[in-house]
Parts: sequence; C-alpha cells; structure tokens
Amino acid sequence: EVQLQASGGGLVQTGGSLRLSCVASGFKIDDYSIGWFRQAPGQGREGLSCTNNRNGLTKIASSVKGRFTTTTDNAKNTLYLQMNNLKPEDTAVYYCFADSDPCYSAADAPSARSWGQGTLVTVSS
Repeated sequence: EVQLQASGGGLVQTGGSLRLSCVASGFKIDDYSIGWFRQAPGQGREGLSCTNNRNGLTKIASSVKGRFTTTTDNAKNTLYLQMNNLKPEDTAVYYCFADSDPCYSAADAPSARSWGQGTLVTVSS
C-alpha cells in the first residue's frame, strides 16, 4: 500500500524559508512519479512539482520556480520541498504525491493517485 507522510509545515514570516519532508512507505520513490501540490483556503489544487519516474526529469511550476526546489533521499525513501523567499500567497496545505504513471508537468500533480495527509504552511505578512 502506497503511503505518504508529509511534515515540516508551520508559521513563517514573509521572506522566510521552510523545508517540507515526505516519508514514503509501501513503494520505492525512485520507481514512482513523485512531487508536490498545494491547496490554499477556498481554492483548488495547484501543482508545484513532478519528477517523472521514466526519465527522472523534474518540472517546477512557474509560480514558484526560483524559490522552491525538490530533492529526494532514496536511502530514506523521502522527498523534500525546500521553500525560500516565502510570500503570504504561499499560505496553503501542502501535499506530497506519488503515481505509478509518468508525469510531464507540475500541472499533473493534483490528479495523482496517491497523496499524504498534508501539512499546513502559513506565511505572515
């Protein structure tokens, strides 16, 4: 069974940084497409990143490119989302996802088959 546990959210001031972690179990992250999406209050899901399981390429959404980066630690079966220069509009619940099918853009993220419980990030102005 694919399971994902995200953590690392919290309250941060504008311009601050956070690193989210997502521990995966039940599968190997390098066998699946993985990444992140978020959902702000009252809004739909926004894809942030996807790493394609076929070619290893990572796509980042233009809205966060240059500020957010994704990394993985295969030994720990964990993926990370480093978020720098945070803005109030980044306030949302952040989710990690996994899918056995390849992903080709960050926009694919919200339709993934499996995701964790989410972690709340609040950016104060």
